[in-house]
Amino acid sequence: MINTVILTLVIISFLMIITEDFIHINKAKTTLFFGTLCWILAFVFPINQNIPSETSHQLNENLLEIATLWLFLMSAMTFVAYLNSKGFISALVQRVLPAAISERGLMFVIAIFAFVFSSFADNVTATLVSIAVVMNLQLEVKKRLKFATLIIFAVNSGGVSLITGDVTTLMIFLEDKVTIANLLILILPSFIGVLTLASLLSINLSGEVKLAQIRIKIEKADTIIALIFLLTISGTLLANVLFKIPPVLSFLFGLSVMFLVASYLPKKNNQDVLHYIREVEFDALLFFLGVLLLVGILKQIGVLNGFTDLYQYLPAMVVNYLVGFMSSVIDNVPLTAALLKSGVDMKVTEWLMLTYATGVGGSILVIGSAAGIIAMSKINELNFISYLRNALYLIIAYTVGYIGVYFAANWLIG
Repeated sequence: MINTVILTLVIISFLMIITEDFIHINKAKTTLFFGTLCWILAFVFPINQNIPSETSHQLNENLLEIATLWLFLMSAMTFVAYLNSKGFISALVQRVLPAAISERGLMFVIAIFAFVFSSFADNVTATLVSIAVVMNLQLEVKKRLKFATLIIFAVNSGGVSLITGDVTTLMIFLEDKVTIANLLILILPSFIGVLTLASLLSINLSGEVKLAQIRIKIEKADTIIALIFLLTISGTLLANVLFKIPPVLSFLFGLSVMFLVASYLPKKNNQDVLHYIREVEFDALLFFLGVLLLVGILKQIGVLNGFTDLYQYLPAMVVNYLVGFMSSVIDNVPLTAALLKSGVDMKVTEWLMLTYATGVGGSILVIGSAAGIIAMSKINELNFISYLRNALYLIIAYTVGYIGVYFAANWLIG
């Protein structure tokens, strides 16, 4: 009985995630409410006759996984929040882009920028910065929608190869399914997928666009913080490869270095660097917390065994490809968490294909990723139907990238 009640509550929660834009209730609120409620019910009405100490042990395991993910994301988001608030990112973009460029050339420049930037910053920031560049141009509606489509796909593609770029990649890495060295294999296939989409979208583009060249001064203090951020990212990757140091520990160390160094840097408006922790998107962090609590309880009631059954009937390569389409309808965080908790047994090459699929597949529909939702909020003409017009191009690009991952992974890993 209690299993049915919990499953019903989880389904209601996931439905509220999908319909967030219609019911106007933030998904962080619903997932946190239902996630904590389900675990409380598990204590009051024990699952499988578990004694309280067993349920407590299961909850503690779940919370440890959540804490590791939470602290890592909080550290990375604090760096980005600081640099974004200081205008450092906008100033950097202005220096990278040329004064005038053809529309077709701009398509590829935006693709490369969004791809690279999203590897280091979170998807939301990468999307906002890239969309801001496009919105400042005098483009026709159809052309603006093409650029927006490319940005969404490029942002999601850029994040899959680094643990700092996509939360689902980080989740798969933290479960020891892949290593950092393995993930680097995804860079080239993902980039080829982005270039494929840029080529398809730029077929009928012509003409030239001029970009506003407003020189924003970059403060020396902000440059130092940006350098610490880059050193933290590279140091985290190297420390894990060489000494197996957990990324969360390295990133927290980098954050502490940032706090200490910033104490001796000139403060504009006398603002303490600790203030920028408050600018972290805690609604996103609370959403991850709620989702992982929900998926954790699903594991306890045995629902996730269905995922394992799917892999018994079809090859992992096929299932992983289809998971990409699923992630464009179901949020990729709970989807990835469910797959990880289900105990699916796959080779490293197959986990890499799943990493690509869950990270990039959400781009196929505009509602399938945070990048798509953010883009819709900034571009009035972008909606479910207008984005769907480029669905064929998106599927082709996704498929090209997925096939590329298959060949690259099997060639380099075997």
